[in-house]
Amino acid sequence: MNWLIDLIGGNPFLLLFLVLGIGFVLGDLKIGTVQAGSVAGVLFIGLLFGHFGFVADASLQTLGFVMFIFSVGYEAGPRFVQAVRKDGRRYLAIALIVAVSGFGIAYTFARALGFEPGVAAGLMAGALTSTPTLAAADAAIASPDFVAPEGFTVDAIRTNLTTAYAITYIFGLVGLILIIRLLPRILKIDLAAEARELERQEASATPPPAFAPQDVVTAALRLDSDEFTGRPLAELYTELQTQFTVHRVSRDGEIFEPTLETELQRGDIVAIVGVLTERTMERLRGQSALVEVYDRELLDVQNESAQVCVTRREVAGRTLGELEIPQRNASFVSRIKRLGVDLDVSPTTRIERGDVLLVTGPQTGLEALGARLGHLERDVEKTDLRALAFAIVIGIVIGSFAIEVAGISIGLGTSGGLLVAGLTLGYLRSLFPVFGRVPPATRWMFAELGLLVFMAGVGLRGGSGLVETLRQSGLSLILCGVVITTAPMAIAYFFGRKVLRMNPLMLLGSITGAMTSGGALSVVSDQARSSVASIGYTGAYAIANILLTIAGAVIVAL
Repeated sequence: MNWLIDLIGGNPFLLLFLVLGIGFVLGDLKIGTVQAGSVAGVLFIGLLFGHFGFVADASLQTLGFVMFIFSVGYEAGPRFVQAVRKDGRRYLAIALIVAVSGFGIAYTFARALGFEPGVAAGLMAGALTSTPTLAAADAAIASPDFVAPEGFTVDAIRTNLTTAYAITYIFGLVGLILIIRLLPRILKIDLAAEARELERQEASATPPPAFAPQDVVTAALRLDSDEFTGRPLAELYTELQTQFTVHRVSRDGEIFEPTLETELQRGDIVAIVGVLTERTMERLRGQSALVEVYDRELLDVQNESAQVCVTRREVAGRTLGELEIPQRNASFVSRIKRLGVDLDVSPTTRIERGDVLLVTGPQTGLEALGARLGHLERDVEKTDLRALAFAIVIGIVIGSFAIEVAGISIGLGTSGGLLVAGLTLGYLRSLFPVFGRVPPATRWMFAELGLLVFMAGVGLRGGSGLVETLRQSGLSLILCGVVITTAPMAIAYFFGRKVLRMNPLMLLGSITGAMTSGGALSVVSDQARSSVASIGYTGAYAIANILLTIAGAVIVAL
């Protein structure tokens, strides 16, 4: 047995992935409808291993911290700006109330009850289930600029932070879910009815896309008369007023791609690509000059959807109709975004540099369109590691700068710098998809692995002092955590209903976002039988992550 203990203790990678693996198994267990989740599972297994003397590799924990905090910023970037632009005042208010009240209560309890340094930050992070607060506080304590109070070491303060977080996290996780589940019943709120009304309002306020990408189809038609022959295709497109294009032509056994000057001949079989609704197809079938046929080779056209970012100066200022995208590129625009805002898709819509067009069409047409307008962006798996690496470098550099005010060094710190860098890259990427690509699967892996590696390190480091902390002040920490979880939520709900006049469903979504609880959001969505509350969640969550990250660094400095 000793050789196994020595093997695990002497190999930091083996220890790390053992904690992660067992933590995942624990996190998957359910008690009723409540599931601890991977974060809690890894944290508690880390605490257990730490209690028995296993020690984390500090560099691995730091790497996890960097990956996680940067990912938080990258994910929040587009949503943060959209939330502020759309209903930012309310989301900001809810997130501020939760962060400030949680901060104030945690700090007051710590001072009044004489808790040791680091406990206040752990109380706040655990009760609000805010991992960014924990990460930022831990980074601030580990910073070379941090000066430990007399009689305490940096390691002891980091242990206090971890144990306070672990003790209060349980009610923060489970208690909030139970409150969210019971609150609508107590207040007699029909969340399903509220969701239907919100969805109706949202549908009427948002310009619908011109069509769904799946509406773009390909059909083969044979010309059995001279009705459409002898004229250039450009003239036919103008005359027929139908959103389609002739993509390929089969003539005398030869297949070729026509130009706008091409004239069709009787007997040609043409592959048309377009927004061919059933009504349009019925009209085409009704033409005596056209007969629908099956030609496997001619119909071998795979339609794709992609984003095209307009970057060329010569395109700016021209209308969508003037660009002749269907006629020249066999592609069709279903949505136009400018600075994150949807525009009407109309021939008279004027295109500007930076606009992002959602386009559907064959691969060759999309590639030609991308070359003509600027940059073609497909849903590809490749990650822009260059932009990712340099953004992290810039974030760390930004965090290293500080100014001294009244003898106090003030700066963003590593966590703040990484958060700002992630926010900036994520937001710019949403506006101009020409760089900074991080596919969803990579984003999840980067954020999830970073978080769990960090949490494993936190647990391993804090496990040595957990039992002693529980014996000395476990009950008081638990009671403080209950208050820090419930009070900010109650204050935010009262303010949101009485002052901001928010819809109760959107308000509950905002509160779960401000408290960074995805589990509580799922409860709201289940009761509403709709995901509309996630709009409020993402708006408040993006702002809350920033505020709670800052709060974690500030509370350890006081």
